[in-house]
Amino acid sequence: MASSKASATSSSKSTGGWTYDVFLSFRGDDTRNNFVDHLYAALVQKGIHTFKDDEMIHRGESISSELMRAIEESRFAVVVFSKNYANSSLCLDELANIMKCRDQGGLKVLPVFYHVDPSDVRKQKRDYATAFQKTRREL
Repeated sequence: MASSKASATSSSKSTGGWTYDVFLSFRGDDTRNNFVDHLYAALVQKGIHTFKDDEMIHRGESISSELMRAIEESRFAVVVFSKNYANSSLCLDELANIMKCRDQGGLKVLPVFYHVDPSDVRKQKRDYATAFQKTRREL
């Protein structure tokens, strides 16, 4: 997660009118220096225009307009669900915006379950149950 600086393979529109082919959504503490960095490098190596935040958003900050714009201007969102993804209100805000764009028909979402049981996310069990309940109360 980051706010003002991001890595992207290009800032120009890619084929099909999208600025980015892929937007990566992830919890930096869990996956930034391992899985996400490798995924990002592989995508870039294949010429896939990819948005990945490179700076940390500090607790209490809201999702930036740059991040929102990157989601809206992406063809695909890869959401890397990790152990602490749902414990971040910023990740959940980002996910809510990704799902809004998906529902409006412009974004395809690809979930990746990194050391997390997919049923924990789908059925909102364990860490995900607590985090989603807390978020619902705050809304």
